[in-house]
Amino acid sequence: MAFPQTRLRRLRSTPVLRDLVRETKLTRDDLVMPLFVRPGKKVRNEIVSMPGNFQFSVDTLTQRCQELYDSGVKSVLLFGIPEEKDATGEVACQHNGIVQQAIRSLKKAVPDLYLIADVCNCEYTTHGHCGTLLDGDVDNDATLVTLSNQAVSLAEAGVDMVAPSDMMDGRVGAMREALDERGFKNLPIMAYSVKYASAFYGPFRDAAESAPQFGDRRTYQMDPANRIEAMREAELDVLEGADIIMVKPALSYLDVIREVKNNFDVPVAAYNVSGEFSMVKAAAEKGWINEQQLTKEILTSIKRAGSDIILSYHTQDIIKEL
Repeated sequence: MAFPQTRLRRLRSTPVLRDLVRETKLTRDDLVMPLFVRPGKKVRNEIVSMPGNFQFSVDTLTQRCQELYDSGVKSVLLFGIPEEKDATGEVACQHNGIVQQAIRSLKKAVPDLYLIADVCNCEYTTHGHCGTLLDGDVDNDATLVTLSNQAVSLAEAGVDMVAPSDMMDGRVGAMREALDERGFKNLPIMAYSVKYASAFYGPFRDAAESAPQFGDRRTYQMDPANRIEAMREAELDVLEGADIIMVKPALSYLDVIREVKNNFDVPVAAYNVSGEFSMVKAAAEKGWINEQQLTKEILTSIKRAGSDIILSYHTQDIIKEL
């Protein structure tokens, strides 16, 4: 039946009716807040390129997480900036590593907050690449050893989930095997399965102090032009034991999120990354946009595309509106 019998505007006539028929609903349960922890006491270093975000020491991070939890944030993703770095990232595997310290503190202070730890070497290596170098490039198989050891150390500290972001081939399988052998069979893995070599990561590299000292990461992160390859990456991670698969970045890759969701029967996450966040903040500062409306629209679009979980720096701003 067509116009005039069918009038689609009927279902848009009032706020209550629009809410009743809304197809995609963004909720607090969808969101994860990324946070950065570094050595020291009473540290709260503002990240200039990411307004409202900070590098915290363990004590101030614990305070911030209590505030976030009280506001409705149920889960955080932890990144670490170590006191010293090395050539292979072994420092990330230490019992008393910076993220391990944070996990133990948070588990005592905010026990119901769900803790996810990023697993990668870029913040921990002197050269800023995501693994062990050989002949000027990251050696895939040598890096698997470090990543697996890091995952086990984080599990021993009490983390609820590990999230490998390095994009090495085979890392999910290696990590799953290492965790299972150490008695962590029930610890889930959220794999950064489809991670593109993106210009949207710029502000994050300020936050995590992880910019590569030479070259780029295009030999291990994906070409932004590729869609079919994304399905291959996701399939391999699922076969290796990933419990959740992620697409990163989110906003320019909504088509990829939808295709991943359509093809795999596991939860799908999407990372609304630093550059996407900072563009909104910069435009809001200029008065060019309504920040609250645009933020909600962006996050809703990511969920509409098929994401079950959204990792976003906007979480702390939008959570009270949901």
